[in-house]
Amino acid sequence: MALIHHVITGHNHPPIVFVHGFACAHGDWDAQVAHLSPRHQTVAVDLRGHGASKGSAADCSIERYGADVAEVMRALALPRAVLVGHSMGCRVVIEAALQAPGQTAGLILVDGSQFAPGMETVLRVAFAQPNGFATLAAGLFRDMFTAKSDPAIATAVAERAVSLPRAVGEKMLIDLQRYDTHRLTASLGSLRVPVMAIQTTFSNEKRERTSMKAGQTTPYLTMLRTAVPAARIEIIDDTGHFPQLDEPTRTNALIDSFMGALA
Repeated sequence: MALIHHVITGHNHPPIVFVHGFACAHGDWDAQVAHLSPRHQTVAVDLRGHGASKGSAADCSIERYGADVAEVMRALALPRAVLVGHSMGCRVVIEAALQAPGQTAGLILVDGSQFAPGMETVLRVAFAQPNGFATLAAGLFRDMFTAKSDPAIATAVAERAVSLPRAVGEKMLIDLQRYDTHRLTASLGSLRVPVMAIQTTFSNEKRERTSMKAGQTTPYLTMLRTAVPAARIEIIDDTGHFPQLDEPTRTNALIDSFMGALA
């Protein structure tokens, strides 16, 4: 089977693999690739059904996405790499690390979360409405940016999300809830590599999103600390769900720090 679309930049080790979030694409990491590729080989992927990677709803799940990333790592014969995932991509890099442990040096989880069990009902009710997925996606992505965000970027990201094939979008949102309820905590607890979480927002059980403040914690971070007691938690305050776009300098500095600690 063909590999998912991926873009390789730079040559030096350890390599860094970037995985985007739901309804996103590899270009969301352009600022990080530009900053890091002079010192590291970077690999930015498009997950199935996203960007330049084809995929039907039947092909899409968190575990399949993790396997796809692991397959890219093996095909490129990468030495131990740091995997960086954003949002849904946090789950994907966890799965990739579990499926390719010998090629994983560490994980960076950028603004991850955990869907509540009751979210499945909310999603299915929304999807039953005319244009339900597009309406839900527009609302979710509107809340991911703040008044400090570049309006052009926020608009482009939201429009991209709404244009995701409905079948893929609905499948993956339901699959996110399934994974978070039944697998996320155990998968985190199975990791045997350093983990850093860069957290910027908090979503309550209704998926209402607010920016975090320095020193704040959330149920998701409490779960993460319990599952991975040595996890490093870093808060980028007063920003939105896309710190790699809204706060690239601060995001890059934290990735640099994590890479330095590994060395």
